Amino acid sequence: GTSADSIDAAEDRERFDEFLESINMSRPKAVAVNTTEEALIAAKILGYPVLLRPSYVIGGQGMSVVRDAESLKTYMRVILSGNISNSVLVDKYMPGTELEVDCISDGDTVLIPGIMEHIERAGIHSGDSIAVYPPYNLSETLTKKICDVSIKMARGLGTKGIVNIQYLIYENELYVIEVNPRASRTVPYISKVTGIPMIELASRVMLGEKLKEMGYSEGLYPAARYYAVKVPVFSFEKISDADSIMGPEMKSTGEVLGIGRTKTEALYKGLCAAGIDVHKKSGGNKGILISVEDYDYSDAIKLAEKFTDLGMKLYATPDTADAIRNRGMDVTTAHNIWENNDIYDLLDSKTVSYVVYTGAVMDSSVGDFRLLYRKAMNLGIPCMTSIDTALALADVVSASYTQENTHLVNINS
Repeated sequence: GTSADSIDAAEDRERFDEFLESINMSRPKAVAVNTTEEALIAAKILGYPVLLRPSYVIGGQGMSVVRDAESLKTYMRVILSGNISNSVLVDKYMPGTELEVDCISDGDTVLIPGIMEHIERAGIHSGDSIAVYPPYNLSETLTKKICDVSIKMARGLGTKGIVNIQYLIYENELYVIEVNPRASRTVPYISKVTGIPMIELASRVMLGEKLKEMGYSEGLYPAARYYAVKVPVFSFEKISDADSIMGPEMKSTGEVLGIGRTKTEALYKGLCAAGIDVHKKSGGNKGILISVEDYDYSDAIKLAEKFTDLGMKLYATPDTADAIRNRGMDVTTAHNIWENNDIYDLLDSKTVSYVVYTGAVMDSSVGDFRLLYRKAMNLGIPCMTSIDTALALADVVSASYTQENTHLVNINS
């Protein structure tokens, strides 16, 4: 289907930038670099935090969000140790809403089966994000713009077959993150929930057939009358030394599908299927442990408010506890792992039902986090490394769904 040159135009960061300029489409400001020194200068110009993105990688390998010069040096050393011959892109990191589009192009007509919106903001790999179909927070104006740009890019790159496009909405502006001229892991999911056999259609297109001949017109397919969510599943209990902190590099090994009449019901089904206990707690098992970096304090306070409203007791590491306490909420301080056994005691006694941790991936505390994560996993306590996932979980818990009060959605009818 798609030619090698078109694949190169989408994968090579500098060629792709030139293509976006030609169609007058924005992407986060970025500078292509080849050395650590160049990366440090680029980051200073763009302003931290920045996202490092090597060319020609699958699963976000080597990608990372860095917030200071020391972290940048560490990550560039790792990236350059692979003796890469292509440039590394230093992007201005914009923590906005991420959207994903899978479409089929035959060179003339571009069919868009659906648009997905991620629960987690940009910075978490799309394979590790919870994706919601149809989008739950997208205006008609932006929906139309996404469709127009997707058609323009799929056609302009000369793709034939499936194209996966990732977008970012930041301060109400639309940006392109990347275009993958191939199938993505959301194709079976979007095929199932829209009823469009994407692999069959794309295969026929690659062999020379046209979408219009198969009865499909250009543009966005009408959205389903239910919500569907893709929830990632991980294998950290089997891969004991893997780094389980979510980021731009993909960690999930599979996914489950939740379908409901509302977004919350679909999320409830998906989270349950992924093995997360989302039922309201009672008795002594009613706590949540929160430990976040300073840039996540405002979101941690929102999270604390939601779980306080659910009647759950708050526990937090010292700095996070101070931030929550300053907003007038009751919180019990749990000392860091290297100080005493507070956190392990909370886990062993099943005093906490959930753990929320955000932190650096390559600093001295990572080893401690791995021990904490393994202990929580062995005890069946969900441990989340994205505040957005935890906020969505709080909404699901507050909805009080059970297997008895949810409804079966028949996607074949």
